[in-house]
Amino acid sequence: MTGYRYGAFHGGPDPLAAPPDAGAGVDDLARRILAGQSVAEALRDLLREGVQGRQGLQEMAQRLRERRRELEGSGRMDGLLQDLRDLLDTALEAERAELFPDPSDDARFREAVLDNVPDDIGRAVRELSRYDWRSDDARAAFEQIRERLQRDVVDQQFRDMTHGIDRMSSPEARADLKEMMGDLNRLLEKHQRGEDVTEDYREFIDKHRQFFPDAPETVEEFIDELARRSQAMQRMLDSMSPEQRAELQSAMEQALEDLDLQAEMAALQENLGALRPEFGRGGRASMDGERRLGLPEATDALAELADLEQLSEALGDGFARADLDTIDEEAVERALGRQARDDLEALRTLQQELERQGYLLNDGERLELTPKAIRRIGRTALRSVFDSLDGAARGNHEIQRSGAAGELTGTSRAWTFGDEQPVDVVRTLRNAASRRLMGGTHEAHLQADDFEVHETETVTRAAVALLIDQSFSMVVNDTWRDAKTMALALHALASTAYPLDALQIIAFANVARVVHPHELPNLEASYVQGTNLHHALLLAGQFLDRHPGTQRIVMVVTDGEPTAHLLPSGEGWFTWPPSQETIDETVAQVDRMTRRRVPVSWFRLGDDPGLARFLDGMARRNGGRVLAVNADRLGDYVVTDYVRSRHG
Repeated sequence: MTGYRYGAFHGGPDPLAAPPDAGAGVDDLARRILAGQSVAEALRDLLREGVQGRQGLQEMAQRLRERRRELEGSGRMDGLLQDLRDLLDTALEAERAELFPDPSDDARFREAVLDNVPDDIGRAVRELSRYDWRSDDARAAFEQIRERLQRDVVDQQFRDMTHGIDRMSSPEARADLKEMMGDLNRLLEKHQRGEDVTEDYREFIDKHRQFFPDAPETVEEFIDELARRSQAMQRMLDSMSPEQRAELQSAMEQALEDLDLQAEMAALQENLGALRPEFGRGGRASMDGERRLGLPEATDALAELADLEQLSEALGDGFARADLDTIDEEAVERALGRQARDDLEALRTLQQELERQGYLLNDGERLELTPKAIRRIGRTALRSVFDSLDGAARGNHEIQRSGAAGELTGTSRAWTFGDEQPVDVVRTLRNAASRRLMGGTHEAHLQADDFEVHETETVTRAAVALLIDQSFSMVVNDTWRDAKTMALALHALASTAYPLDALQIIAFANVARVVHPHELPNLEASYVQGTNLHHALLLAGQFLDRHPGTQRIVMVVTDGEPTAHLLPSGEGWFTWPPSQETIDETVAQVDRMTRRRVPVSWFRLGDDPGLARFLDGMARRNGGRVLAVNADRLGDYVVTDYVRSRHG
């Protein structure tokens, strides 16, 4: 019997996993925006911190820094030179020990030759390559030097050639290597001319599979890897002292000379520089570990360090611009593993879904929420306002009806005690019949739970002006965040529960201006001094005059007495303490509201006695009222006042 075992999916993102929830992403943005952030800041921090169980850019950047420190402490770049010096010392000591008992002139001449061997490894190998070793141990040690040098020099450029390099001692193996290098250069030259080399690349890999057992799928990936390693080698040379650099270059030249590959390797570097000039820069690196690294290992470490640095820079761009398109997911996978790549793709998908589903506008220059997203954020703000309502202290704020009277909406709901809406007879009888069928009885008796009533909506329109103090004191007193939340909540309530109402939000600092709904999430307090209530009331009056015959509501939120007024030239005039002219101009606008028969609701933030005296006087003069409000209850008071005003 065949058995099956089930477990977690491996090898990439779970194909059955739900896509990132764009709506939940908007809700997360809403919480950040209501906490005082702009849209760009909210999206940036959303990507930075991660969402819906995915690690964000901040955690990735931290892991990159840890990996970089690990690599920098993993070993020494001059490990090959140190190993070769040890082998050279071993060979020379063994040869001197063999020569010491021999009293002949030939022995003394050989000792003199050994005493004059250069310290430079490359020159030493060149001079000793013609030396006839007497000691078998010395000869073996010297051959190890040549083999290790040849293997490392070639392997640092072609990391996957380990199996081929083990056979470099034979003429046939060296001929295969030289043929491969020639074929590779011809392939790159053809590609550089703009010709299609897709089939040529497949033939090249098939022919030289012993050198490239794990070759990349495409020629572009293959060239990228070769260029990365070439850049890492150059970076190693740049990071060494002049003496170390000269010695390593001399040793590498000797190895290539022994393999008869000088011309082919030079042509390869030239082709890679032409095809990938962005990899041409080297730069210095620091590696201060104790372990000696061979040339391939050091090249691996430096290539990864270069990837980490570029990736860290790209993540930094993502932080600054909330843009994930600059981050290479393949580099993320190489550095941090497949899970990190999946998390990055999930964040990118979420950002794309926010745009695709109509929540976010991103043209590369500006980042803006759509009306759809603002409505959702407004509902979040409205929920936060209603969650804080104190029903026992200030009345029940739930609205049990869509309107006191007016047209039917086409929907119905369960009847509750006190409802005055007409009974929906059809639905009421249907409920009773359904209950009878489910209970298995033959008689149908109406019960209270069976009744449904028609929903109605008011046909009375209102013109609502909300004036919000945007002056610098709102930042100082930490009340601006609550004011913006209140404005979003009121907009959401007006646009959903009272779609026929006209709502205008006016922000005032040294001057006043009308704030459109799409501007609310990014609205910030002004850092310019001045509380120009005169200008704000002037704009509110113009707005009300454009809506004659409607119920008119004006609400003002402020934490300071008027300190600015609008000049005939259109500029704001600020004085502290408030000038008599500023007070007179402001009172004149309040009187115009009184003549319009529009009582103003004043919401006073803070304990400024001057403001308290001014608003009390305006309420007596206008017939409105003043509510002293804590910032965290501002939304509660304003929304409640609006609902009560709408229902008389």
